Amino acid sequence: MLTHVGTSTIETDRLLLRRFTYTDDVAMLKHWIADEKIQSMYSEPVYTTKEAVRELLDKYIGSYEKEDYYRWAIILKETGDCIGQIAYFLVDSKNHFAEIEYCIGSAFQCRGYATEATKAVIRFGFEQMNLHKVQICTKEINAASKRVIEKCGFTYEGTLRDYFYMDGTYTGRLYFSILRSEKGQ
Repeated sequence: MLTHVGTSTIETDRLLLRRFTYTDDVAMLKHWIADEKIQSMYSEPVYTTKEAVRELLDKYIGSYEKEDYYRWAIILKETGDCIGQIAYFLVDSKNHFAEIEYCIGSAFQCRGYATEATKAVIRFGFEQMNLHKVQICTKEINAASKRVIEKCGFTYEGTLRDYFYMDGTYTGRLYFSILRSEKGQ
């Protein structure tokens, strides 16, 4: 049975995954949320003003009262900066699975931060929420995300062909999953 525990703080070697706060706005704007390329790969709008980020933070922070809401700010311990975010944006209580989404600022990519955060959230899902399955998807053109998914031990499940229309061309949506019984592999 799925257990909802809400967004609890998770600590890794280099990262602190915690609830967003309003003081994250400057780092969010500086590191990722105003970056068109990052937001495009993540299929999210670009936020370019503190007011727009504040409205988004209102939504995030207001949702923390729900026990089935899971969204973490990715904080680099070394600096205290918010360098991205990770979430279980889809939680299926009936079928005991959840789907992860994440983004990391360009300056922090290819350093293992996304992998470290994703592994921690997978572990949280299996150990704290009692998930049976964690799934994740990415765009065919997102090579960096595919590397993270591979490093985390996900199994490829299939492709939804021509799912996204970006910059005048179509790209597929790749689906992957990991089962509770596979988490130690």
